[in-house]
Amino acid sequence: MNPQRVVGRSLWGRIGFLIVVALTMTGSACSSAVSSATASSAAVASTCSKLAGALSDGPDADVDPVGYALAQIKPLRAIRTTDEALEWAITKLASAYQSFYASNGSKATKAGIAVASHEVDKICPGVTS
Repeated sequence: MNPQRVVGRSLWGRIGFLIVVALTMTGSACSSAVSSATASSAAVASTCSKLAGALSDGPDADVDPVGYALAQIKPLRAIRTTDEALEWAITKLASAYQSFYASNGSKATKAGIAVASHEVDKICPGVTS
């Protein structure tokens, strides 16, 4: 047997094995990323449903805007999510309602609610409408 052929086969066998391992790991990483994205979107959808429920409770926003703001603060602060952008948007909305309530409905703080609502609606379309 020729020693060079044995070494050559062994080397190419190892390279082939490494290529197969690399491709398998890449496929696993892609699959894992897809699973994470699916789980994340399911968590966001669940949180959006909770938001819709919380924002539908309380006095009519058109009739009693300050009372409506007060009714939203605690439920919004109780909602938790693993999505950082949505968590931040919910926190901003709760804080905007808190400021609106504390100012007894001033125009300046009403604008803050509009901005925060827009942030929430970018992630959960139509939830604050």
